[in-house]
Amino acid sequence: MLTPASCATPSTESQPIMNDIASRADVSRVLPTHPAHRPHAARRAALACMAVLAVALGVGRFAFTPLLPLMLHGGALDLRHGGWLASLNYAGYFVGAVGCVALRFAPARIVRAGLAATALLIVAMGLTHSFWIWAVVRFAAGAVSAATFVFASQWGLRRLAQLDANAWGGVIFTGPGVGIVATGVMVSAAGGLGARAGWIGFGLICALITVLVWPVFDDEASDSPVAATTPSAQTATLATPADGSRADAFWLVLLYGVPGFGYIITATFLPVIARHALPGSVWPDLFWPMFGVALIVGALSAARVPLHWDNRLILAACYVLQALGIALGIVWPNAVGFSLGSVLIGLPFTAITLFAMREARLLRGDHAAALMGYATGAYGIGQIAGPLVAAPLAASTGSFSPSLGLAALALLSGAAGLVWRAMRARG
Repeated sequence: MLTPASCATPSTESQPIMNDIASRADVSRVLPTHPAHRPHAARRAALACMAVLAVALGVGRFAFTPLLPLMLHGGALDLRHGGWLASLNYAGYFVGAVGCVALRFAPARIVRAGLAATALLIVAMGLTHSFWIWAVVRFAAGAVSAATFVFASQWGLRRLAQLDANAWGGVIFTGPGVGIVATGVMVSAAGGLGARAGWIGFGLICALITVLVWPVFDDEASDSPVAATTPSAQTATLATPADGSRADAFWLVLLYGVPGFGYIITATFLPVIARHALPGSVWPDLFWPMFGVALIVGALSAARVPLHWDNRLILAACYVLQALGIALGIVWPNAVGFSLGSVLIGLPFTAITLFAMREARLLRGDHAAALMGYATGAYGIGQIAGPLVAAPLAASTGSFSPSLGLAALALLSGAAGLVWRAMRARG
Protein backbone atom coordinates (compact mmCIF):
# COMPACT_ATOMS: atom_id res chain seq x y z
CA MET A 1 0.00 0.00 0.00
CA LEU A 2 1.21 3.47 -0.85
CA THR A 3 1.04 6.20 1.77
CA PRO A 4 -0.67 9.54 1.06
CA ALA A 5 2.69 11.07 0.34
CA SER A 6 3.32 8.46 -2.32
CA CYS A 7 -0.22 8.41 -3.70
CA ALA A 8 -2.32 5.95 -1.73
CA THR A 9 -5.45 4.59 -3.30
CA PRO A 10 -8.33 6.98 -2.55
CA SER A 11 -11.98 6.26 -3.17
CA THR A 12 -13.84 9.47 -3.32
CA GLU A 13 -13.53 13.14 -4.00
CA SER A 14 -12.75 14.02 -0.36
CA GLN A 15 -9.45 12.09 -0.48
CA PRO A 16 -7.33 15.29 -0.80
CA ILE A 17 -8.57 16.62 2.55
CA MET A 18 -7.90 13.25 4.13
CA ASN A 19 -4.38 13.40 2.74
CA ASP A 20 -3.82 16.80 4.32
CA ILE A 21 -5.04 15.52 7.69
CA ALA A 22 -3.04 12.31 7.40
CA SER A 23 0.14 14.10 6.41
CA ARG A 24 -0.04 16.19 9.58
CA ALA A 25 -0.71 13.29 11.92
CA ASP A 26 2.09 12.19 14.23
CA VAL A 27 3.11 8.85 12.78
CA SER A 28 6.28 8.63 14.82
CA ARG A 29 4.51 7.34 17.91
CA VAL A 30 4.42 3.57 17.53
CA LEU A 31 1.93 1.58 19.56
CA PRO A 32 3.42 -1.11 21.79
CA THR A 33 2.34 -3.99 19.59
CA HIS A 34 4.42 -7.16 19.80
CA PRO A 35 5.90 -8.04 16.36
CA ALA A 36 4.23 -11.44 16.45
CA HIS A 37 0.84 -9.76 16.87
CA ARG A 38 1.29 -7.18 14.13
CA PRO A 39 -0.25 -9.18 11.24
CA HIS A 40 -3.40 -9.76 13.28
CA ALA A 41 -3.54 -6.12 14.41
CA ALA A 42 -3.06 -4.88 10.85
CA ARG A 43 -5.75 -7.16 9.48
CA ARG A 44 -8.09 -6.09 12.27
CA ALA A 45 -7.50 -2.38 11.61
CA ALA A 46 -7.83 -2.66 7.82
CA LEU A 47 -11.03 -4.71 7.96
CA ALA A 48 -12.53 -2.40 10.57
CA CYS A 49 -11.84 0.64 8.40
CA MET A 50 -13.20 -1.18 5.36
CA ALA A 51 -16.40 -1.84 7.33
CA VAL A 52 -16.58 1.84 8.34
CA LEU A 53 -16.30 2.99 4.72
CA ALA A 54 -18.89 0.42 3.70
CA VAL A 55 -21.28 1.95 6.23
CA ALA A 56 -20.42 5.61 5.67
CA LEU A 57 -20.32 5.56 1.86
CA GLY A 58 -21.68 2.28 0.54
CA VAL A 59 -24.80 2.48 2.74
CA GLY A 60 -24.99 5.98 4.20
CA ARG A 61 -24.43 7.67 0.89
CA PHE A 62 -25.26 5.22 -1.89
CA ALA A 63 -28.06 3.03 -0.47
CA PHE A 64 -30.36 5.69 -1.90
CA THR A 65 -29.60 4.43 -5.43
CA PRO A 66 -31.09 0.90 -5.17
CA LEU A 67 -33.89 2.11 -2.88
CA LEU A 68 -34.95 4.99 -5.14
CA PRO A 69 -37.02 2.78 -7.51
CA LEU A 70 -38.92 1.40 -4.51
CA MET A 71 -39.57 4.92 -3.22
CA LEU A 72 -40.83 5.95 -6.66
CA HIS A 73 -42.98 2.82 -7.02
CA GLY A 74 -44.54 3.34 -3.61
CA GLY A 75 -45.66 6.83 -4.57
CA ALA A 76 -43.77 8.47 -1.71
CA LEU A 77 -41.56 10.35 -4.15
CA ASP A 78 -41.49 11.52 -7.75
CA LEU A 79 -38.44 11.67 -10.00
CA ARG A 80 -37.91 15.41 -9.64
CA HIS A 81 -37.91 15.27 -5.85
CA GLY A 82 -35.69 12.20 -5.99
CA GLY A 83 -33.15 14.29 -7.87
CA TRP A 84 -33.34 16.96 -5.18
CA LEU A 85 -32.70 14.43 -2.43
CA ALA A 86 -29.68 13.09 -4.31
CA SER A 87 -28.23 16.55 -4.83
CA LEU A 88 -28.82 17.53 -1.21
CA ASN A 89 -26.89 14.45 -0.09
CA TYR A 90 -23.99 15.33 -2.40
CA ALA A 91 -24.11 18.92 -1.17
CA GLY A 92 -23.92 17.68 2.42
CA TYR A 93 -20.98 15.45 1.51
CA PHE A 94 -19.16 18.40 -0.03
CA VAL A 95 -19.80 20.58 3.03
CA GLY A 96 -18.74 17.78 5.37
CA ALA A 97 -15.53 17.09 3.48
CA VAL A 98 -14.49 20.74 3.40
CA GLY A 99 -15.48 21.17 7.05
CA CYS A 100 -13.08 18.42 8.12
CA VAL A 101 -10.19 20.87 8.09
CA ALA A 102 -11.78 22.64 11.09
CA LEU A 103 -12.33 19.52 13.21
CA ARG A 104 -9.78 19.04 15.98
CA PHE A 105 -11.09 15.92 17.67
CA ALA A 106 -9.33 12.57 17.78
CA PRO A 107 -10.05 10.60 14.56
CA ALA A 108 -11.29 7.54 16.46
CA ARG A 109 -13.91 9.61 18.27
CA ILE A 110 -15.14 11.11 15.01
CA VAL A 111 -15.34 7.64 13.45
CA ARG A 112 -17.40 6.32 16.34
CA ALA A 113 -19.73 9.30 16.29
CA GLY A 114 -20.05 9.07 12.51
CA LEU A 115 -20.98 5.39 12.61
CA ALA A 116 -23.65 5.94 15.24
CA ALA A 117 -25.05 8.99 13.43
CA THR A 118 -25.13 7.16 10.09
CA ALA A 119 -27.15 4.28 11.55
CA LEU A 120 -29.64 6.70 13.13
CA LEU A 121 -30.02 8.79 9.97
CA ILE A 122 -30.62 5.73 7.81
CA VAL A 123 -33.31 4.46 10.18
CA ALA A 124 -34.87 7.95 10.16
CA MET A 125 -35.40 7.67 6.38
CA GLY A 126 -37.76 4.77 7.02
CA LEU A 127 -39.74 6.43 9.80
CA THR A 128 -41.29 9.27 7.80
CA HIS A 129 -42.79 10.12 4.43
CA SER A 130 -42.16 13.87 4.69
CA PHE A 131 -40.02 15.16 1.86
CA TRP A 132 -38.61 18.03 3.91
CA ILE A 133 -37.52 15.72 6.72
CA TRP A 134 -35.95 13.46 4.12
CA ALA A 135 -34.15 16.49 2.67
CA VAL A 136 -32.64 17.42 6.04
CA VAL A 137 -31.73 13.80 6.79
CA ARG A 138 -30.05 13.23 3.43
CA PHE A 139 -28.04 16.45 3.71
CA ALA A 140 -26.94 15.52 7.23
CA ALA A 141 -26.12 11.97 6.12
CA GLY A 142 -23.89 13.35 3.38
CA ALA A 143 -21.97 15.56 5.80
CA VAL A 144 -21.58 12.73 8.33
CA SER A 145 -20.43 10.24 5.70
CA ALA A 146 -17.75 12.67 4.51
CA ALA A 147 -16.31 13.25 7.97
CA THR A 148 -16.45 9.55 8.80
CA PHE A 149 -14.68 8.63 5.57
CA VAL A 150 -11.95 11.21 5.99
CA PHE A 151 -11.07 10.35 9.57
CA ALA A 152 -11.49 6.58 9.24
CA SER A 153 -9.08 6.65 6.30
CA GLN A 154 -6.62 8.80 8.23
CA TRP A 155 -6.82 6.57 11.29
CA GLY A 156 -6.40 3.40 9.23
CA LEU A 157 -3.41 4.63 7.23
CA ARG A 158 -1.71 5.85 10.38
CA ARG A 159 -2.34 2.59 12.24
CA LEU A 160 -0.98 0.50 9.37
CA ALA A 161 2.11 2.69 9.18
CA GLN A 162 2.70 2.15 12.88
CA LEU A 163 2.42 -1.59 12.36
CA ASP A 164 4.65 -1.52 9.27
CA ALA A 165 1.80 -3.16 7.35
CA ASN A 166 1.14 -0.71 4.52
CA ALA A 167 0.21 -3.56 2.16
CA TRP A 168 -3.18 -3.73 3.89
CA GLY A 169 -4.03 -0.18 2.87
CA GLY A 170 -5.73 -1.12 -0.38
CA VAL A 171 -8.26 -3.20 1.56
CA ILE A 172 -9.50 -0.09 3.38
CA PHE A 173 -10.63 1.61 0.19
CA THR A 174 -12.64 -1.35 -1.05
CA GLY A 175 -15.19 -0.45 1.64
CA PRO A 176 -17.46 1.71 -0.54
CA GLY A 177 -17.63 -1.02 -3.16
CA VAL A 178 -18.40 -3.65 -0.52
CA GLY A 179 -21.25 -1.49 0.78
CA ILE A 180 -22.61 -0.88 -2.71
CA VAL A 181 -22.57 -4.60 -3.53
CA ALA A 182 -24.23 -5.51 -0.24
CA THR A 183 -27.04 -2.95 -0.53
CA GLY A 184 -27.68 -3.84 -4.15
CA VAL A 185 -27.92 -7.56 -3.45
CA MET A 186 -30.11 -7.06 -0.38
CA VAL A 187 -32.56 -4.83 -2.23
CA SER A 188 -32.69 -7.35 -5.06
CA ALA A 189 -33.44 -10.16 -2.62
CA ALA A 190 -35.90 -8.35 -0.35
CA GLY A 191 -37.17 -5.48 -2.48
CA GLY A 192 -40.73 -6.71 -2.13
CA LEU A 193 -40.75 -5.51 1.46
CA GLY A 194 -40.63 -1.89 0.28
CA ALA A 195 -38.36 1.10 0.72
CA ARG A 196 -39.35 1.74 4.33
CA ALA A 197 -38.27 -1.74 5.40
CA GLY A 198 -35.11 -1.30 3.37
CA TRP A 199 -34.07 1.91 5.14
CA ILE A 200 -34.81 0.54 8.59
CA GLY A 201 -33.11 -2.76 7.80
CA PHE A 202 -29.97 -1.05 6.52
CA GLY A 203 -29.94 1.16 9.59
CA LEU A 204 -30.09 -1.83 11.91
CA ILE A 205 -27.30 -3.57 9.99
CA CYS A 206 -25.18 -0.42 10.29
CA ALA A 207 -25.88 -0.36 14.02
CA LEU A 208 -24.68 -3.97 14.29
CA ILE A 209 -21.50 -3.16 12.37
CA THR A 210 -20.97 -0.16 14.63
CA VAL A 211 -21.10 -2.41 17.70
CA LEU A 212 -18.69 -4.90 16.14
CA VAL A 213 -15.99 -2.39 15.13
CA TRP A 214 -16.43 0.01 18.07
CA PRO A 215 -13.64 -1.56 20.20
CA VAL A 216 -11.12 -1.28 17.36
CA PHE A 217 -11.20 2.52 17.44
CA ASP A 218 -9.91 2.77 20.98
CA ASP A 219 -6.14 3.03 20.67
CA GLU A 220 -4.07 5.48 22.69
CA ALA A 221 -2.53 6.91 19.55
CA SER A 222 -5.92 8.18 18.41
CA ASP A 223 -6.44 10.33 21.49
CA SER A 224 -4.51 13.33 20.21
CA PRO A 225 -6.44 15.88 18.15
CA VAL A 226 -5.68 16.18 14.48
CA ALA A 227 -4.02 19.35 13.36
CA ALA A 228 -5.76 20.98 10.46
CA THR A 229 -4.89 23.85 8.22
CA THR A 230 -7.01 26.93 8.00
CA PRO A 231 -8.55 28.09 4.71
CA SER A 232 -6.21 31.08 4.71
CA ALA A 233 -3.21 28.81 5.01
CA GLN A 234 -4.44 26.69 2.14
CA THR A 235 -5.00 29.75 0.01
CA ALA A 236 -1.49 30.93 0.73
CA THR A 237 -0.12 27.55 -0.32
CA LEU A 238 -1.95 27.69 -3.63
CA ALA A 239 -0.76 31.22 -4.21
CA THR A 240 2.89 30.16 -4.05
CA PRO A 241 3.28 27.16 -6.35
CA ALA A 242 6.27 24.90 -5.79
CA ASP A 243 6.27 23.27 -9.20
CA GLY A 244 4.04 23.70 -12.21
CA SER A 245 2.27 26.77 -13.53
CA ARG A 246 -0.93 28.42 -12.47
CA ALA A 247 -2.42 27.41 -15.80
CA ASP A 248 -1.74 23.72 -15.12
CA ALA A 249 -3.37 24.04 -11.70
CA PHE A 250 -6.38 25.84 -13.16
CA TRP A 251 -6.96 23.20 -15.82
CA LEU A 252 -6.54 20.36 -13.34
CA VAL A 253 -9.26 21.86 -11.13
CA LEU A 254 -11.58 22.52 -14.05
CA LEU A 255 -11.13 19.15 -15.74
CA TYR A 256 -11.28 17.19 -12.49
CA GLY A 257 -14.78 18.56 -11.97
CA VAL A 258 -16.01 16.94 -15.20
CA PRO A 259 -16.31 13.33 -13.95
CA GLY A 260 -18.26 14.55 -10.93
CA PHE A 261 -21.03 15.49 -13.34
CA GLY A 262 -20.32 12.61 -15.70
CA TYR A 263 -20.67 9.60 -13.42
CA ILE A 264 -23.22 10.84 -10.90
CA ILE A 265 -26.27 10.67 -13.17
CA THR A 266 -25.75 6.96 -13.74
CA ALA A 267 -24.70 6.37 -10.13
CA THR A 268 -27.93 7.97 -8.91
CA PHE A 269 -30.49 6.69 -11.41
CA LEU A 270 -29.03 3.42 -12.78
CA PRO A 271 -31.69 1.10 -11.27
CA VAL A 272 -34.46 3.47 -12.36
CA ILE A 273 -33.09 3.63 -15.91
CA ALA A 274 -32.64 -0.14 -16.09
CA ARG A 275 -36.13 -0.91 -14.75
CA HIS A 276 -37.64 1.41 -17.34
CA ALA A 277 -35.69 -0.26 -20.16
CA LEU A 278 -36.16 -3.84 -18.90
CA PRO A 279 -39.60 -4.00 -17.25
CA GLY A 280 -40.25 -7.22 -15.38
CA SER A 281 -36.66 -8.43 -15.68
CA VAL A 282 -34.49 -9.48 -12.72
CA TRP A 283 -31.43 -7.82 -14.28
CA PRO A 284 -32.03 -4.22 -13.13
CA ASP A 285 -31.36 -5.19 -9.52
CA LEU A 286 -27.97 -6.63 -10.45
CA PHE A 287 -26.38 -3.71 -12.29
CA TRP A 288 -25.70 -1.68 -9.15
CA PRO A 289 -23.86 -4.57 -7.43
CA MET A 290 -21.84 -4.97 -10.65
CA PHE A 291 -20.83 -1.34 -10.34
CA GLY A 292 -19.68 -2.02 -6.77
CA VAL A 293 -17.64 -5.08 -7.75
CA ALA A 294 -15.93 -3.09 -10.49
CA LEU A 295 -15.20 -0.33 -7.98
CA ILE A 296 -13.49 -2.85 -5.68
CA VAL A 297 -11.34 -4.15 -8.54
CA GLY A 298 -10.45 -0.60 -9.56
CA ALA A 299 -9.51 0.35 -6.00
CA LEU A 300 -7.10 -2.57 -5.73
CA SER A 301 -5.66 -2.14 -9.21
CA ALA A 302 -5.19 1.61 -9.61
CA ALA A 303 -2.23 1.88 -7.24
CA ARG A 304 -0.30 -0.62 -9.37
CA VAL A 305 -0.10 1.80 -12.30
CA PRO A 306 3.54 3.01 -12.62
CA LEU A 307 4.19 6.43 -11.12
CA HIS A 308 6.11 7.66 -14.18
CA TRP A 309 3.11 7.43 -16.51
CA ASP A 310 1.49 10.73 -17.50
CA ASN A 311 -1.42 11.23 -15.09
CA ARG A 312 -3.31 13.44 -17.53
CA LEU A 313 -3.33 10.78 -20.22
CA ILE A 314 -4.40 8.11 -17.71
CA LEU A 315 -7.18 10.40 -16.51
CA ALA A 316 -8.27 10.92 -20.11
CA ALA A 317 -8.45 7.14 -20.58
CA CYS A 318 -10.56 6.84 -17.41
CA TYR A 319 -12.93 9.54 -18.67
CA VAL A 320 -13.30 7.72 -21.99
CA LEU A 321 -14.05 4.44 -20.21
CA GLN A 322 -16.83 6.06 -18.22
CA ALA A 323 -18.19 7.79 -21.33
CA LEU A 324 -18.28 4.44 -23.14
CA GLY A 325 -20.04 2.87 -20.17
CA ILE A 326 -22.69 5.57 -20.25
CA ALA A 327 -23.06 5.33 -24.04
CA LEU A 328 -23.63 1.58 -23.86
CA GLY A 329 -26.73 2.17 -21.78
CA ILE A 330 -28.08 4.51 -24.45
CA VAL A 331 -27.35 2.58 -27.67
CA TRP A 332 -27.61 -0.92 -26.19
CA PRO A 333 -30.35 -0.76 -23.51
CA ASN A 334 -30.39 -4.44 -22.64
CA ALA A 335 -28.82 -6.71 -20.03
CA VAL A 336 -25.49 -6.92 -21.83
CA GLY A 337 -25.24 -3.21 -22.46
CA PHE A 338 -26.11 -2.23 -18.89
CA SER A 339 -23.77 -4.89 -17.46
CA LEU A 340 -20.78 -3.72 -19.49
CA GLY A 341 -21.71 -0.12 -18.80
CA SER A 342 -21.80 -0.69 -15.04
CA VAL A 343 -18.34 -2.25 -15.14
CA LEU A 344 -16.83 0.48 -17.34
CA ILE A 345 -18.20 3.24 -15.11
CA GLY A 346 -17.20 1.53 -11.85
CA LEU A 347 -13.64 0.51 -12.72
CA PRO A 348 -12.19 4.04 -13.06
CA PHE A 349 -14.28 5.48 -10.22
CA THR A 350 -11.54 5.52 -7.59
CA ALA A 351 -8.69 5.62 -10.11
CA ILE A 352 -9.78 9.08 -11.25
CA THR A 353 -9.20 10.53 -7.80
CA LEU A 354 -5.88 8.71 -7.44
CA PHE A 355 -4.41 10.01 -10.68
CA ALA A 356 -5.71 13.54 -10.13
CA MET A 357 -4.02 13.51 -6.73
CA ARG A 358 -0.76 12.33 -8.27
CA GLU A 359 -0.88 15.17 -10.78
CA ALA A 360 -1.54 17.71 -8.05
CA ARG A 361 1.47 16.44 -6.14
CA LEU A 362 3.60 16.88 -9.24
CA LEU A 363 2.43 20.48 -9.46
CA ARG A 364 2.59 21.39 -5.76
CA GLY A 365 4.74 18.72 -4.12
CA ASP A 366 4.04 18.31 -0.41
CA HIS A 367 1.79 21.40 -0.54
CA ALA A 368 -0.82 19.88 -2.83
CA ALA A 369 -3.65 19.84 -0.29
CA ALA A 370 -4.97 23.28 -1.23
CA LEU A 371 -4.93 22.53 -4.94
CA MET A 372 -6.79 19.29 -4.38
CA GLY A 373 -9.19 21.14 -2.11
CA TYR A 374 -10.16 23.38 -5.01
CA ALA A 375 -10.39 20.35 -7.29
CA THR A 376 -12.62 18.64 -4.74
CA GLY A 377 -14.88 21.66 -4.85
CA ALA A 378 -15.16 21.42 -8.63
CA TYR A 379 -15.91 17.69 -8.42
CA GLY A 380 -18.53 18.33 -5.76
CA ILE A 381 -20.24 20.99 -7.84
CA GLY A 382 -20.46 18.52 -10.72
CA GLN A 383 -22.06 15.93 -8.46
CA ILE A 384 -24.60 18.40 -7.14
CA ALA A 385 -25.48 19.62 -10.63
CA GLY A 386 -25.89 16.15 -12.17
CA PRO A 387 -29.19 15.05 -10.58
CA LEU A 388 -30.57 18.59 -10.77
CA VAL A 389 -30.08 18.51 -14.54
CA ALA A 390 -30.99 14.87 -15.15
CA ALA A 391 -34.24 14.54 -13.20
CA PRO A 392 -36.13 17.51 -14.74
CA LEU A 393 -34.82 16.65 -18.21
CA ALA A 394 -35.95 13.03 -17.86
CA ALA A 395 -39.32 14.11 -16.49
CA SER A 396 -39.92 16.47 -19.41
CA THR A 397 -38.66 14.14 -22.18
CA GLY A 398 -39.74 10.82 -20.72
CA SER A 399 -36.25 9.42 -21.11
CA PHE A 400 -32.86 9.57 -19.43
CA SER A 401 -31.07 9.35 -22.79
CA PRO A 402 -30.60 13.13 -23.21
CA SER A 403 -29.14 13.42 -19.70
CA LEU A 404 -26.85 10.44 -20.21
CA GLY A 405 -25.75 11.74 -23.58
CA LEU A 406 -24.88 15.07 -21.99
CA ALA A 407 -22.86 13.29 -19.31
CA ALA A 408 -20.96 11.23 -21.91
CA LEU A 409 -20.19 14.32 -23.97
CA ALA A 410 -18.93 16.12 -20.87
CA LEU A 411 -16.56 13.23 -20.12
CA LEU A 412 -15.26 13.13 -23.69
CA SER A 413 -14.72 16.88 -23.63
CA GLY A 414 -12.81 16.53 -20.37
CA ALA A 415 -10.67 13.76 -21.88
CA ALA A 416 -9.89 15.95 -24.89
CA GLY A 417 -8.87 18.78 -22.55
CA LEU A 418 -6.52 16.51 -20.62
CA VAL A 419 -4.89 15.21 -23.81
CA TRP A 420 -4.46 18.81 -24.99
CA ARG A 421 -2.75 19.79 -21.74
CA ALA A 422 -0.46 16.73 -21.91
CA MET A 423 0.53 17.44 -25.52
CA ARG A 424 1.09 21.12 -24.77
CA ALA A 425 3.42 20.22 -21.90
CA ARG A 426 5.51 18.06 -24.21
CA GLY A 427 5.89 20.94 -26.62
